[in-house]
Amino acid sequence: MKKITALRLRRGRRRRILVYLDGRYAFGLEAEVAAQQGLRVGEELDSDRLADLTRADAFQRCLNAAHGYLSYRPRSEFELRERLSRRGFDDGSVEAVLVRLKEAALVDDAEFARFWQDNRQAFSPRSGSLTRMELRRKGIAEEVVSRVTATVSDDESAYRAAQAKARRLPLSDYQAFRRRLGGYLRRRGFDYGVISKTVAQLWQEMRESNSG
Repeated sequence: MKKITALRLRRGRRRRILVYLDGRYAFGLEAEVAAQQGLRVGEELDSDRLADLTRADAFQRCLNAAHGYLSYRPRSEFELRERLSRRGFDDGSVEAVLVRLKEAALVDDAEFARFWQDNRQAFSPRSGSLTRMELRRKGIAEEVVSRVTATVSDDESAYRAAQAKARRLPLSDYQAFRRRLGGYLRRRGFDYGVISKTVAQLWQEMRESNSG
């Protein structure tokens, strides 16, 4: 058994409690863990209690890291698991954190897939096939991918994607216009038929607008 002889707060970006056992520094804990565990000076710790503290601290550090990643944008379960594992968190902590986040509805692959598609369509329209590929790479199940992207219209997406680009192209040469706008749309995953239709439509609309 070892006795806690001091608990000292280390301030900084992460608030840690420095635990001293029998007069010597032994380990640090996240401040939340020290509070949750009710640590106090004079408490005696056996090996089981020390192991519990270590597990609780690993879980809390992993949870804090996950909240940090989620503060930027939603994440898929696969994406979050991969990031946490790369940070060096053990599998047990990662899985426990994912369970906690899913229970709190902070990780939901169906909601993530809808967010991803809506974000793409609003800010950088692309084909349904490219969106589906992106979602699969993020570990989203095929049935979720198919359901979420079922309403994507490549014709509408290609037209919206091409509008701003087309306005910056000269209208003196149709072949150059077609080549540059077609390449732009190909990089966003649209097929030949959709590209041909979109290019012809925008060429005609812009020529008519300029002639008026």
